[in-house]
Amino acid sequence: MEFLTLENVLVKRNWRFHILILLFSLVVVAITTVASRGSFTSEDFISLLILLTIQMELFMAAAVKIFRDVKPGHERREITRILLSRFVLFMVICFIVALVVVLVFVLIRSVIHGADARAEVSDFFALKFEGWVKGTLGGLLFGAAIFIFIQWQDALKREQRLREENLIFQNETLKSQINPHFLFNNLNTLSSLIAKRPEAAELFISKLSSIYRYIIENSVKDRVPLVTEIEFIKDYFYLYMIRDEEKISLDIDIRDAESKFILPVSLQVLVENAVKHNKATREEPLYISVCLEGDYVVVKNNLQRLASQMKSTGIGLRNLAERVRLSTDRPLVIEETNESYTVKLPVLI
Repeated sequence: MEFLTLENVLVKRNWRFHILILLFSLVVVAITTVASRGSFTSEDFISLLILLTIQMELFMAAAVKIFRDVKPGHERREITRILLSRFVLFMVICFIVALVVVLVFVLIRSVIHGADARAEVSDFFALKFEGWVKGTLGGLLFGAAIFIFIQWQDALKREQRLREENLIFQNETLKSQINPHFLFNNLNTLSSLIAKRPEAAELFISKLSSIYRYIIENSVKDRVPLVTEIEFIKDYFYLYMIRDEEKISLDIDIRDAESKFILPVSLQVLVENAVKHNKATREEPLYISVCLEGDYVVVKNNLQRLASQMKSTGIGLRNLAERVRLSTDRPLVIEETNESYTVKLPVLI
């Protein structure tokens, strides 16, 4: 689903976009010429067209930089506050840029015509500055209002969509943890441990309760610390390890993760996906690794597909990919070879 975003409208700029800028500038200059009642010469027309086109291009570039990174995860009041503060910043920067551009333009014209540059600049401030300020501020207010409306609507749509995806995720996660197959396997393992290894049974119960507590407390959140998610995945994997000892292993190499955040229970989806779709025996163990590469958490496993694949809706991975896109504007990267299956999950910094 595509949103009307500054990313779509401005960032992916091509020659058509620049033609539209030129046409817009041409219309504005034409209207200004008509309003001047013949006081504009052809040179004035061309000069104003060039000047306005340059300023519009710079304004658009500034708008992209200033407004494009408003992400979901904020309340509506916070989104509005952020956009208003960005609006003030946009106006200040664009006014300064516009003033610099017009002064450079005045200097270039004075050189072309062999006039006194200092006198030309003085005349501009004395005779034209007030009118220029009114026109520039009017144009900036109009443009900024459009940018803010587009980005505000986009942020609210993303926020709503993310809430919907989170509700789907919470429902699917809880269903997967209380489905009969999951409970039967773990209760069967627990029964065996109680009879043979009572100390391990107590730890198993502790890990199982920690898993449910984490899911209930954090599945409603927009983000959790990466280190907390790592601890959760260790507890979750313990249930598999105690049942399939020597058939499956998990290697976690995460360092310097204190300042990083991640979508809650996202690693569990990826680890569970690896276990669900690959065979694991003592002769052919399943190896899962989790590491940090730049701004991505990478989950990788050796690929050894089950001969008969379990029926899966695929909702978990699709839902995670959509949550990642809405939260970070980056995709969930999936790479598959004959030997391995890798998923790269963007972190939230």
